[in-house]
Amino acid sequence: MADLTIYHNPKCSSSRNAIAVADDLGIEYETVLYLQTPPDQAALTEIIEQLDDPVADLVRKDANFKKLGLDAGDYQDASAVIDLLLAHPELMQRPLLRKGGQVIIGRPKERVPGFLA
Repeated sequence: MADLTIYHNPKCSSSRNAIAVADDLGIEYETVLYLQTPPDQAALTEIIEQLDDPVADLVRKDANFKKLGLDAGDYQDASAVIDLLLAHPELMQRPLLRKGGQVIIGRPKERVPGFLA
């Protein structure tokens, strides 16, 4: 099993960047295509427990978020974020990088090399 897991969306340039950085550094990783295989409640709980970023940052506040009529203020705590991402996995921020019991959001792209080094 690889020490690094990347929650990846191939359509996302930041996500592709994380894969490229890991490849350039010769780091083995497991890729989770989270839109095809969304994390379940237990996995989301573990991600949040290890997340270095605020839990609210795990939710993408993009056009789809707005189209769903959601309010960012409603997604500030772990349970609300988990419930939302279980219902709408496409709203999970990407890429997520998990290494050594720590998870970061790979945005901005400049965060990735330092985390992987």
